[in-house]
Amino acid sequence: MDEAFLYAMAIFYMTTGIMHFVRPAMFVSIIPPFIPVPKLVNKLVGGLEVGLGFGLIFEPIRTVAAYGIILLLIAVFPANLYMYQRKHLGIPKWLLLIRLPMQLLLIGWAYLYT
Repeated sequence: MDEAFLYAMAIFYMTTGIMHFVRPAMFVSIIPPFIPVPKLVNKLVGGLEVGLGFGLIFEPIRTVAAYGIILLLIAVFPANLYMYQRKHLGIPKWLLLIRLPMQLLLIGWAYLYT
């Protein structure tokens, strides 16, 4: 069962990372205005998500990948907050509000593999 959750997490981050390249406009639109060069930031975050998700699969680098995911989740929190405050993208505001504390659950999930 633990292995299934690990692979689910890896697939989740790799898929989300790929979506940064497939639908960049959506991700760029939720980057707060104070972040410089949003298109580059989007590509960096997408690449990190793919790489870190892939890294979870391999035992020797799993811990580093999990810590990387934790740091990434902290780093992208301003985008989630900005999305709640300004860019709803057709998503109900209450759902975006729930998404904010869910970051803690995602951090906890990643911490299981450190």
